[in-house]
Amino acid sequence: MSEHQDKIRQMAGALLSAYNSGAIAPIREHFAAGDVASAYAIQQIQVAEWQATGRRPVGRKIGLTNKAVQAQLGVGEPDYGYLFADMVYGDGDEVPFSRLQQPRVEAEIAFLLKEDLPYHDASVADVVRAIDWVLPSIEIVGSRIAGWDIRIVDTIADNASSGLLALGGPARRLDGLDLVECAMSLSVNGKVVSTGRGRDCLGGPLNAVAWLARRAASFGEPLRAGELILSGALGPMVGVQAGDRVEASIDGIGRVGFSLSA
Repeated sequence: MSEHQDKIRQMAGALLSAYNSGAIAPIREHFAAGDVASAYAIQQIQVAEWQATGRRPVGRKIGLTNKAVQAQLGVGEPDYGYLFADMVYGDGDEVPFSRLQQPRVEAEIAFLLKEDLPYHDASVADVVRAIDWVLPSIEIVGSRIAGWDIRIVDTIADNASSGLLALGGPARRLDGLDLVECAMSLSVNGKVVSTGRGRDCLGGPLNAVAWLARRAASFGEPLRAGELILSGALGPMVGVQAGDRVEASIDGIGRVGFSLSA
């Protein structure tokens, strides 16, 4: 094993341990700036470990869909991570705060796929054909990197800063939905803290899913029928605390809410 491969395995182990021991220092100093290939390799080691321990993968999440955030991290494209069955909560559920690390929330449009998307050149038309259901969602992002001091290598390696998520309703078909101009409002304890529109997610959520399909296929892990896809934030993410009640509504799509245990 080369020194570089050994470092990849060391950082994967450190991030896995951080779920129990607490946040660690940024890992980007161990790699070249913008080394996304190594970052995804670190992510994949963790995904394989989670599957080996019985966790069931159910989909992917897209991050960094906002151009301003991309500029801040010095990248020109989004990133993605994996979703597992034990991450998914329903509308009205109480989410255990103990499962979260440095939690922040963001409202998103989620999709369930009815067809595979194995194409390296996947288009929005391919995505439209593959979508089965559309749902409102709130992602509870988290970071195993202390103080959210992240750059692109840190967040990709940390499973795209994944945490948990809640799915709301109603589940809708794509027909007639305006996924570009739909307005989103996110509130914490009844106070609106984040707003946006579908176009704030890479010009539209379908664009984001097309990007994900191409990127996942390029890594040999194409999107498959039945997968849940979180397409990216429609507005700024905000921090939450134990005991908070979080709700989001997306015009024409639906609503979703949950509470964090005290």
